[in-house]
Amino acid sequence: MFSRYKKAVPKLAEEAPQRPTAQIKPLIEQDPPPVKAAPKPAAKPSATAYQTMSQKDIKRREKLAEIRIQLHKRLLETLNLAALEHASEVDLRTEIVSICADGLADMGAILTKDERANLHQELYDEVTGLGPLEPLLRDEGVNDILVNGPHQVFIERNGKLELTNVEFKDEKHLMRVIDKIVSAVGRRVDESNPYVDARLADGSRFNAMVSPIAVDGALVSIRKFTKDKLGIDDLMKFGAFTQEMALYLRAAVGAHLNIIVSGGTGSGKTTTLNALSSMIADNERILTIEDTAELQLQQVHVGRMESRPANVEGKGAVTQRDCLRNALRMRPDRIIVGETRGEEVIDMLQAMNTGHDGSMTTIHANSARDGVSRLENMVAMAGIDMPLKAVRAQIASAVHLFVQVSRLMDGSRRMVSITEVTGMEGDIITMQEIFAFKRSGLDADGKILGHFTANGIRSHYSDRFKHSGFELPVGIYTETAAQ
Repeated sequence: MFSRYKKAVPKLAEEAPQRPTAQIKPLIEQDPPPVKAAPKPAAKPSATAYQTMSQKDIKRREKLAEIRIQLHKRLLETLNLAALEHASEVDLRTEIVSICADGLADMGAILTKDERANLHQELYDEVTGLGPLEPLLRDEGVNDILVNGPHQVFIERNGKLELTNVEFKDEKHLMRVIDKIVSAVGRRVDESNPYVDARLADGSRFNAMVSPIAVDGALVSIRKFTKDKLGIDDLMKFGAFTQEMALYLRAAVGAHLNIIVSGGTGSGKTTTLNALSSMIADNERILTIEDTAELQLQQVHVGRMESRPANVEGKGAVTQRDCLRNALRMRPDRIIVGETRGEEVIDMLQAMNTGHDGSMTTIHANSARDGVSRLENMVAMAGIDMPLKAVRAQIASAVHLFVQVSRLMDGSRRMVSITEVTGMEGDIITMQEIFAFKRSGLDADGKILGHFTANGIRSHYSDRFKHSGFELPVGIYTETAAQ
């Protein structure tokens, strides 16, 4: 029934449209040791729990690896990959099952039902997906996938790092997976260009560094794209902040304050920016600018832009600064930059100072005060020859609010501070913290104890809130309000 997918039918190979070699090149010449995948229809085993295996288990795994290598060779010899581009998933899975059955019979190998299901799924992943990474990409509980060479793969789950039992066969196998990802978006990575940013088909953010920069094997980081569009209410239910803080943030967004979300890597900056943007009215024109598109705005009128690196000849690069400059000519009500980390800070501050109130961005910083210093440094690195006082005056008039987020030691993420920029006193930018998270210790399970509190300071922008229709009760600024 499925002979039309066999290499024995050359006509199909001629008729099938050609695609880039990198996209149909098999990921491995010989298969890596098996991983615990998510087979169908067998019950899904854990692909992320690292376990110390007995000698018997190790020998069984090595035996399965040998079988898998032989079956993968058989698949490559039998399947017409070009023709399979037009095959349905059902047809392809059926063909793999058929070829595996013949191969196991010839080898005289006897496998359990679960082992067969796992084997079929792994081979399907090698032919159509990203091989050993596919079970982790399917696991909705995994937030980040971190590969340190072919034999060490970590994941982040619930804010904690875990070592998995997922492995690649060798460095060549890992490089084939990386090449398949980057070639699909028209990019490359090799010794002359040893690092790359890309986006997977599902929107996940991908970064890789290879030899000679990566000493012990290629380094891969995948920040998985979350399909859930979380709003302020969702984050409040997760304990990221309180109802009083949510009321304040709704007023800040509604009153068109310019907001910077600051925090470390993996602290939840993009998630917080998404939540804040969910409170923007549908009748506003929003333009987003990102290096890798991650924002999930829920409004009707949204224009999305993504920067582009240079091509192989070193030409054709489009930077975030290029996008931002062009965005200013497109009548935006608000501009949202996914992350400000370079010379685009100049245009961002100018946009905030020239009638585009309500704009937002994220930066890497450990506190609101550090955030100001980071902005100053980015302006200096952009080569702008301005006195420090003038730079600070620009920042003080452009930025209204710093929202500081943090990933705590127990893996939880909290909005640890909301700080207003109130102006200048001499050469110093003045600020006041409205809300903060106060830590009080650890419980027996290592979970951080603490509470949110208001600092008893009335907002510097209270009149602006009132004029925008967001008159907040004075009680939310009292110390006990945010317990």
